[in-house]
Amino acid sequence: MSQQSGPSNAPSPSSDRFDPHLYLHPQTLARLSTMELRSKMIVEGVRSGQHRSPYTGVSVEFAHHRPYVAGDDIRHLDWKVYARSDKLQVKQYQQETNLDLVIMVDSSGSMKFGSRLFSDASGSSTNQAPDGRVNWSKYDHATATAAALAHITLNQADRAGLIIFADEIRAMVARSGRSSGWKPIVDALATNPVDNETNIVRVMDQTMGKLNNRCMIALISDCFVDPADLKSALAKCKHHGHDVIVLQVLDRAERTFEFEDRAAFEGLEFEPTIRIDPRALRDDYLAAFNEHNEQIEHDIRSFGFDHAVVSTHHWLGPTLAAFVARRSAMMSKRIGAGQ
Repeated sequence: MSQQSGPSNAPSPSSDRFDPHLYLHPQTLARLSTMELRSKMIVEGVRSGQHRSPYTGVSVEFAHHRPYVAGDDIRHLDWKVYARSDKLQVKQYQQETNLDLVIMVDSSGSMKFGSRLFSDASGSSTNQAPDGRVNWSKYDHATATAAALAHITLNQADRAGLIIFADEIRAMVARSGRSSGWKPIVDALATNPVDNETNIVRVMDQTMGKLNNRCMIALISDCFVDPADLKSALAKCKHHGHDVIVLQVLDRAERTFEFEDRAAFEGLEFEPTIRIDPRALRDDYLAAFNEHNEQIEHDIRSFGFDHAVVSTHHWLGPTLAAFVARRSAMMSKRIGAGQ
């Protein structure tokens, strides 16, 4: 599918620092504070937290027994097992650890597109963004989503960091556990250019080189890439033991293609501008668009990763609440099944 994302009046990239509350309304912040984001996979952390670690120690959750060897602390002997079997067995526990969330936000040219009014999407009294734009772009929605995920993560005493990318990594915010850590993430996103093409394979290679522990990776993108490239990038994450969620940000106009008038459509990642009658192409466009997205979702789920479409025309709080609840329910089901 072409990476052409809309008509030639697509929003321009932002350059000014935005008030973070343009992206996270206080009511949304209050709702996010009740959510909990957990990792599907065993993670390695740097301090005590709520996620299972691959290392065993003395903690809350019982893991298994092992035979006693000279030098073991006798306080951890299971005397009930000894009474039944006449064998000394030491109880071992899962050590709990913290989660590191790495948020990867796509800042390629196709993310500039948006058809929703900024004032409607942000919930603010202003009719435009600080840089003069009147439309809420996919990149704006990705910024709000990134800020929300960071807020959830930091609220549960875990760490969150940021990678902004297009054809390569463009900017990073180091992982932090500070409660206000979502604000530097918004600042970095607000000052980053939104242009150039996407090279997800190169970006993931660079990202894997910067991560020295298992993390949860939240990839926020419109996924306007070759499905084979995205599959290759996700395979690298799987190989390194990371848990991945892909939040695919799409605008309603892209999903419906309800343009009526013949107009010039501008490619936002170096494709040529073409003049078309959208009504004549609507059926073919939607068939190609839906086929692309079905392939993207299939490939993501084939690795055991989670995928959700995040619409720029829907409020973020309910969307994330539904996603987190669905993910938690699936994890609980897996745990109950002993997987």
